[in-house]
Amino acid sequence: MAPLKLLLVAVTAGAASAFAPAGVAGRQSMQLHESFGLNFAEDTYENQPDLLKGEAEYKQYVNKINEDNMLNRKYNVIRRVRELDLLQTTIDAGLLSKLEKNGLDLAKLEELLPLAEELGLLSLAANNQQLLVNLVAPLLVEGAPFLLPVLAGALEVGPAAFFAGAAGFAGIEYLLIANGVEVPFVGLPAGALAGLLLVPLTIASAGAGVALGSLKK
Repeated sequence: MAPLKLLLVAVTAGAASAFAPAGVAGRQSMQLHESFGLNFAEDTYENQPDLLKGEAEYKQYVNKINEDNMLNRKYNVIRRVRELDLLQTTIDAGLLSKLEKNGLDLAKLEELLPLAEELGLLSLAANNQQLLVNLVAPLLVEGAPFLLPVLAGALEVGPAAFFAGAAGFAGIEYLLIANGVEVPFVGLPAGALAGLLLVPLTIASAGAGVALGSLKK
């Protein structure tokens, strides 16, 4: 009797599996491709142009056409510093001596380097070299002939000059926003556009004042 029961169970299990949906177990491991799994379908990555394969491929493609292109061009900081004679301008303005007068010398810079590393500033600069070289550096280097004398004068006065500058920048931004000033012929709010420059200048000036004040202590 027992063998008969085992036979019935085996037959029932086999019949049930015959009516189960096909491919249920294999469906979880099936991968989808743009070719829909068809052997005769083409590989789109292999057949598409290089300029459509992502940013890295596009930059290499542009370099093949013209090495001196705007996409991969880097701002030559050293050449522009030499052409503008910024080292001599720095010496003439007495910038280094005024920095030492405010308590910032090479020894103090060495002490600040570990702090900059802890704050992640060095890593941030290393990970954004392209942005720093092609955006920040041109603004600083090209404007240095005008900024260095102003900076030297502010260092002569001390932290109060930087706090005054921060208040002035913030005041201009407030007046533009409060009076709803618009850019002529464009109609855009002047406060929003000028804020792209005034807000960073306010933060930088206030930060410089705080930093110089702490160095003197």
